[in-house]
Amino acid sequence: MSNLINTTLLIIGGGPGGYVAAIRAGQLGIPTVLVEGGVLGGTCLNIGCIPSKALIHVAEQFHALQGYAGDSPLGIRAQAPELDLDRSIAWKDAIVKKLTTGIGSLLKKHKVTVVQGWAHIIDGKTVDVDPVVKGKAGAPQRIRCEHLLLATGSEPVALPFMPFGGPVISSTEALSPRTLPKSLAIVGAGYIGLELGTVYRKLGVKVDVIEAQDRILPAYDADLVKPVHAALKSLGMGLHLQTQVLGLSDDGKGLRIQSPKAEERILAAQSILVAVGRRPRSRGFGLSSLMLDMDGLAVRVDEHCRTSMNGVWAIGDLTGEPMLAHRAMAQGECVAEQIAGHTRQFVPAAIPAVCFTDPEIVTAGLSPQQAATAGLDAIEGVFPLAANGRAMTLESTDGFVRVVARRDNHLILGWQAVGRGVSEFSAAFGQSIELGARLEDVGHTIHAHPTQGEAIQEAALRALGQALHI
Repeated sequence: MSNLINTTLLIIGGGPGGYVAAIRAGQLGIPTVLVEGGVLGGTCLNIGCIPSKALIHVAEQFHALQGYAGDSPLGIRAQAPELDLDRSIAWKDAIVKKLTTGIGSLLKKHKVTVVQGWAHIIDGKTVDVDPVVKGKAGAPQRIRCEHLLLATGSEPVALPFMPFGGPVISSTEALSPRTLPKSLAIVGAGYIGLELGTVYRKLGVKVDVIEAQDRILPAYDADLVKPVHAALKSLGMGLHLQTQVLGLSDDGKGLRIQSPKAEERILAAQSILVAVGRRPRSRGFGLSSLMLDMDGLAVRVDEHCRTSMNGVWAIGDLTGEPMLAHRAMAQGECVAEQIAGHTRQFVPAAIPAVCFTDPEIVTAGLSPQQAATAGLDAIEGVFPLAANGRAMTLESTDGFVRVVARRDNHLILGWQAVGRGVSEFSAAFGQSIELGARLEDVGHTIHAHPTQGEAIQEAALRALGQALHI
């Protein structure tokens, strides 16, 4: 192959983990090549985190205006709003394009070579790239490297008896609708299904959620989920728990479901969103040729993000749960610095997780149940947002902040919160755990008034038996 590139670091995948690793490597002077077959930014920027939050904002504004068209306690009156869906999608796409273009500029600034094409691994030091653009301008290339970083991300899981196509869509299609369906059935009550379901419901679509387990958001503890469950019911979403999905109806205009009492019926739905999870993207690019140690479809890595082959690293969703963009970013930075000779490990004390439902849920570290399971003698402090002045002014008093700490020395083990806008608490939660803070550290830190963040301080004080506003 005539087109041969030699480099120190070769990264497969330009998502949050891959592009951050490339930028950091460029800052450290490491010759770096990044191979991406699609658009820079990966799932997060193109078909995940960013576009979904943009549509959540559109839906929230539209829903709020609908409220003002009725009887608003704020004294605001407005005419019934209309939605220009094409313009909403264009606005969302413009944000995505601005961010992905910005990544390209940052990579160029740090002298990272970006190769547009699909990678195929030959061995741990050699990768062939089939270009996206064919012909002279896009000839196949072979890249040889000292270090190979795998950052190929994940892909949505399809149901084997109901593959994507026709009325059955994945989150990718749900984020770019040409028109809104009259009715939408969502298979799976995890955070992806509920975030998108809330968007569609607030935009006026009839939404039903089907979940095999006995409650929504089964990955979160029950106390956090209760306000979300109540809000979904208030929105008028249908929640079908302990219900099995059997497949499409014969005419394709509905979903065959089976209730806990084994009663089968047809749930009418114009579109069906399958949101039952994601799996590591570990197939289709020659990964098996490396014969790496695996955990199912995920590549097994150690605390340095090293695989079982010397010089081959892996980060992000490809390495399994938790599949979070900020975890991948942190891993990418960590790998780049190790290749530069720095002493680093990926051993975070906590990785915050956010569910952007309405109300939002944010967690970091251990819940009371997880602390008990770990054999830790823990205390907790809960402060309701109903006692927070700022929350009252925002009409967002449903929810609470909870802290978990060791009983003997008050070392903070975990935080949980549910409420409007509490996703912004994730930074404070993560920092307090990572820095080894105790309840007294947070309780004696001055928190600005009036803010919802005062609930963080009050939760810590309450765990100490010193709460001031409850």
